[in-house]
Amino acid sequence: MHICFVIAMKSEAAPITDRMQDVQENMLCGRAVYGGRLCDEETHVIVCGVGKVNAACGAQIAADLLGADAIINIGFAGALNNSMEVGGIYAIEYACQYDFDLVQLNGTPMGTLNEFEDRWLPLAVAGGYQRKKLATGDRFNDDAGDFKMLTEDFCADIRDMEGGAIAQACIHAGKPLYSFKAVSDIAGSGSTTEQYLGNIKKCAENIRAHAEDIFRHVKQDALRHAGTEAL
Repeated sequence: MHICFVIAMKSEAAPITDRMQDVQENMLCGRAVYGGRLCDEETHVIVCGVGKVNAACGAQIAADLLGADAIINIGFAGALNNSMEVGGIYAIEYACQYDFDLVQLNGTPMGTLNEFEDRWLPLAVAGGYQRKKLATGDRFNDDAGDFKMLTEDFCADIRDMEGGAIAQACIHAGKPLYSFKAVSDIAGSGSTTEQYLGNIKKCAENIRAHAEDIFRHVKQDALRHAGTEAL
């Protein structure tokens, strides 16, 4: 069972690579890839870059070039309601791409990808982390219109810039995706940028503390599902 991480930024990847042994850095398709061992298992961490296209490319590298059996996406993200706390880590149960718009052409709700009938894509889940819904878009802002759409139409809990695209790529590649987000900012609590910059150290510390726990639970769940499919 080979599990790979697809993570947007080095600051988000460092809490994982810090926990790895025998780490070696290489470049693959223009992305930094860290190979080593975590929980005595071989793993790779792909630092894919920010945004949906980079995220999908990172997932494809993991699936096709590194032979991943399962993929973990982890990083910082913004909360859209007060059900979460800064620094808290949450498992993503469903993800979508809220800025994908074929409403006029297909008559489907905003965020519904052309090849799917529902805007929400299911993810694999593992561990005892609270489960949330993630909305992904190529925007980092405090736009009131986006907030209204995400909370009233999508009823999303968290927003980021990568998870929904990784979910789409993993579904097509036939690989289970597990996603965990550490909350760096909460909508309505001041500037998103100021909150993010002030809280990412705490988020990184919490990811570092949970790295092995997340990896072990993902491995157990992925092995269980792989065994079920083989029957």
